[in-house]
Amino acid sequence: MAAGHSAAFRGIPATVAYDERVPPTKQPLTTKQVYRRRRIAVFGGVALVLAAGFYAPLTLLAPAPTSEPTAIPYSAIGPVTPVLSFPSYGAAGIGAVGYDGVLARSGTEDALPIASITKVITALVVLDAHPLAPGEPGPTATFTATDEQFYAEQVAQDGIVAPVAAGQTMSERNMLDLALMASANNYAQSAAAWAFGTEGAYVEAAGAWLAGNGLTGTTITDATGIQPTNTSTVTDLIAIAKLALDNPVVAEIAATTVVDIPGIGVVENRNGLLGIDGVDGIKTGTLDESGACLLFSADHEIAGETVTLVGVVLGGPDHDTINTAIRGLLAEVDSGFRTVELATAGQVFGSYTTPWGDASNVVAAEGSSLLAWSELPVTAQIDLAGIQVAAKGTPVGSVTFSVGERTTVVPLVLEESIDDPGPWWRLGNPGELF
Repeated sequence: MAAGHSAAFRGIPATVAYDERVPPTKQPLTTKQVYRRRRIAVFGGVALVLAAGFYAPLTLLAPAPTSEPTAIPYSAIGPVTPVLSFPSYGAAGIGAVGYDGVLARSGTEDALPIASITKVITALVVLDAHPLAPGEPGPTATFTATDEQFYAEQVAQDGIVAPVAAGQTMSERNMLDLALMASANNYAQSAAAWAFGTEGAYVEAAGAWLAGNGLTGTTITDATGIQPTNTSTVTDLIAIAKLALDNPVVAEIAATTVVDIPGIGVVENRNGLLGIDGVDGIKTGTLDESGACLLFSADHEIAGETVTLVGVVLGGPDHDTINTAIRGLLAEVDSGFRTVELATAGQVFGSYTTPWGDASNVVAAEGSSLLAWSELPVTAQIDLAGIQVAAKGTPVGSVTFSVGERTTVVPLVLEESIDDPGPWWRLGNPGELF
């Protein structure tokens, strides 16, 4: 028996080859290492708990992201040109209270003599300095030799007059009655001189009043209109007509057919159209240089709505001729208006789409229509706010329709609800929340 084998059998280990080595025995952890590992585990767990404690409430309780609207462009309703039979002479125009500028016109756009239409400006400027309430007589003027001179000057120029004498007294209202209804030139001068000291001072005040109202196409050189240098344009006269109707005293006088003035007697309105075809004012004018003129107003019922029309004709051959032309124009002008359907209830004007997939249209809360002059375009301005979470029917904005000076606002609401995104979307999309 070999010696090696003999040793093995005796329990003595043989030499181990290099590729059959036994791994070293694992050493037990020291107390310090155990403590460090426990500390890491504890603090790591605490950090996770704290992180979860802050992250979950922040994401679950944070406001939903704001969704911005998308507006649908409004298709503007285009203008339609009405056909109106304007007179072939001078200049003419038609407008309406609440409608911007001149609706339709014919003839020259240059300034023309306006004759006694001037007295409307005189009354407005006097009332601007000495206001009256409708039906109120106002302060009393005592006439002097200057007023007698006004009378004599007007007689010499073949102007319309009413009697006056030094020492006579008259209320402000009755002076304006005579100037506007009877077209008495001397009383227009007396009212102007009473209000401003002299007729010349009145002319300066009238210039300032015209400038203050943007009436740059109008020139006033006396209180009566007997001078052909009192001129205006159709555009300015339409604006002056609206100012006259806006003044309750001038509007009341212009619509009065007959008045009894103490010391003078019964005075009739010289406007031959008053009370015909809805005409309720405003002022006649006649001059060799200007022909027959009329600044007029009329109330018409159009599509269930009262429309106050204003207009002017300058340079006519006589008052019968222009009155016939104006009646024909008033018979046609109603057809120049149209009822425009601006919106129907439920009409879509925009939409919202949220990052979490909710969506809703923006719709009109109610229908709306507007009586409009055919030649005026209809425009719309859509205003919408950003939203987060909102119920069906929540107001989110409005659409403002404009036709000239007239506007109509229609509220816009959500067609469907925009719901909260929910916890899973919130936890998975923190970047959308913060």
